[in-house]
Formats: sequence, C-alpha cells, structure tokens
Amino acid sequence: MTTQITRFTDQKTILLKTFKRDGTAVGTPVNIAVEGDHAFIRTYDAAWKAKRMRNNPRVEIAPSTFRGAPTGDPVRGHVRLLEADEARHAAARLAAKHRLLHGFLVPLLHRMKKYKTLHYELRLD
Repeated sequence: MTTQITRFTDQKTILLKTFKRDGTAVGTPVNIAVEGDHAFIRTYDAAWKAKRMRNNPRVEIAPSTFRGAPTGDPVRGHVRLLEADEARHAAARLAAKHRLLHGFLVPLLHRMKKYKTLHYELRLD
C-alpha cells in the first residue's frame, strides 16, 4: 500500500499551514523532499513557522506553486524537529532534490545571517 505522502514525491514546493495558539492557520510555501512514508522540510530558528511548529506540531500540506498558490487538496500531518544525524540526513535529502537552492543558496544565507537551520520530519495523519 502506498501512503498519501508519495503523491508529493515529484512536488518541489508545498503550502505548509502551521497553526497559531488561537487556531488560526498560516500558510507558507516550503520545499519538500519525500523519502518512504515521510518527508523533510527545513526552515530557520527565527522563522514564525518554526515557533508555531514548536508550539503545535499539527500541520496541513497541499501541493502548490513556488509562490504558495495551492494546486491540490490539503492533507493533515504533523512535524517532528530533527537533530544530529537525522538532521544531516534530512539536509542531504533536500540538497539532493533541490541542488542549487538547498545544496548551496539556503545554507549560505543561513550562515551569513547567523541563523540556526532546523530540519523537520513530516508525516501525514
């Protein structure tokens, strides 16, 4: 049986909806790399979406354009912050799929801005 996450395998960008404390959803386009029954996303520590995911790991994702316009139906899921070897693995998967963006530009920008890069595992409910 294939999982719903496999429909995102060829998708470069998804609309990630995270939730404020009052339940309001906030959508942000992010890149995704699918591996098996889960996927990986990345952001940085000062991003509002990181703060929202820290408070509430529940998310919704939908396929989208680069600018975040949904191109398909949303599905519910949850995220888990990765550390150490798991985070390095997620970074490698993202870099393999998005060579220029996540293999070079995003890591460079995070270093220049002195951000801590955060990697998350995404699983659908």
